[in-house]
Amino acid sequence: MPQEIASQSRRIVHLDMDAFYASVEVLDDPLLKGRPVIVGGDFRRGVVSAASYEARAFGVHSAQPIATARRLCPQGVFLPVRMARYQEISKNIFSLFFLFTPLVEPLSIDEAFLDVTASTRLFGPPEEMARKIKASVRENTGLSLSAGLAPNKFLAKIASALHKPDGLTVVPPEGIRAFLDPLPIGRLWGVGEATRKSLAQFNVITIGELGRLPLSLLEKKFGKQGRRLYELARGIDDREVQTDHEIKSVGQEETFDVDLLELEALKKSLLSLAQRVTRRMRRSGFAGRTITLKVKYQDFRQITRSLTLPETTNDGRTVYRQVCGLLSKTEAGRRPIRLLGISVSHPDRPDPSQQLSIFNSEVRPASGNHLNRALDVIQEKFGSLSVRPAALF
Repeated sequence: MPQEIASQSRRIVHLDMDAFYASVEVLDDPLLKGRPVIVGGDFRRGVVSAASYEARAFGVHSAQPIATARRLCPQGVFLPVRMARYQEISKNIFSLFFLFTPLVEPLSIDEAFLDVTASTRLFGPPEEMARKIKASVRENTGLSLSAGLAPNKFLAKIASALHKPDGLTVVPPEGIRAFLDPLPIGRLWGVGEATRKSLAQFNVITIGELGRLPLSLLEKKFGKQGRRLYELARGIDDREVQTDHEIKSVGQEETFDVDLLELEALKKSLLSLAQRVTRRMRRSGFAGRTITLKVKYQDFRQITRSLTLPETTNDGRTVYRQVCGLLSKTEAGRRPIRLLGISVSHPDRPDPSQQLSIFNSEVRPASGNHLNRALDVIQEKFGSLSVRPAALF
């Protein structure tokens, strides 16, 4: 069977919870129903993590500064992030997904791909199955989700976003071009402002218009990305649903209440971040080789500095020493800084006996020296502030 025909015989569902954090807040406090709910950081420096659809009507959206959201929607209900609660609900939702198929690929706490191709004998046709999944989530949690059903992951993800909230969009194998052609090219993965401007030179605005360009032209203009655009415009995506969702990086950021200029204050923040990041790494059995420092200046200009170690690590002191070296390659001490972040990535091949989880709450340390393990045990029992470097007291 040709590869393209084989891929079209698959049935992939992309499931995306509707305004998840905000919806959980309304679930826990029904008095918030119908009101613009905005979940995020503090008013001065934080950003929006989630906004209810009532808040979105005012122009509020995720990743927007809270101060901007407050100006756009002064009557909004602003709430802090309660990650433990969202993870609790998420685990419940994912357990429902697994009742329909073992082929579940988590993308985030509120989003997943499901391959339901082999489940039709138990649960009926794919569209009926998608409706059953949506009904099961609503019945068990009181929350809604939007679904896209298609022959591959790319099409399913586009479909799920078209009719939010509580939507279900079906893309049949014979209707791929009819579905894609009218959509703007911005719907394609990897098409940002620069790519849109380049394609506008060829009078390309829709995916259908892109699909009429020859492969040779796209490869000449965009290189390897040109072939990918050529395939996506035709709805071609042969990626499988990956059930072993491996952790590839762990990071932490801190936005300061007041912009920091003094190096000692910045290094103290880095020490705290390094301790928090590496503790999370050890809980997940994760170690990485590439350490990245993220710096956002007062004017919102953002830079990163990275280095790669010869061996993996999840030791806080090691990460701290390296990011201090990276800090010296920035304008720290000369320009005020509003945010610092640390991430560690590029792990070695994980131990096959250690299953990594996107929730990171039930996995015990799998690596690290005896001191780190002892500190982790103390902090798990008595809290994260029970023992820490003297500089942080």
